[in-house]
Amino acid sequence: MGGDACIAGTRLPVWLFVSLRRQGASDAELLEFYPQLSAADLVNVWAYAEAHPEEIDTDICEQDEAMESEV
Repeated sequence: MGGDACIAGTRLPVWLFVSLRRQGASDAELLEFYPQLSAADLVNVWAYAEAHPEEIDTDICEQDEAMESEV
């Protein structure tokens, strides 16, 4: 994923889950949307995001900019 932090054993970036949570998704909804993940995976996501807030914010901003440039 271009160097973005991902959930172990997946190509799902941590920033994606932080972004979805900021948009109001609950852990239960995230687990429903991504059934291959466990509650422990989300615990690890939140712990990583808390330990590296600047990295996650930068990743989200970069993704937002990339999406805007596609329009």
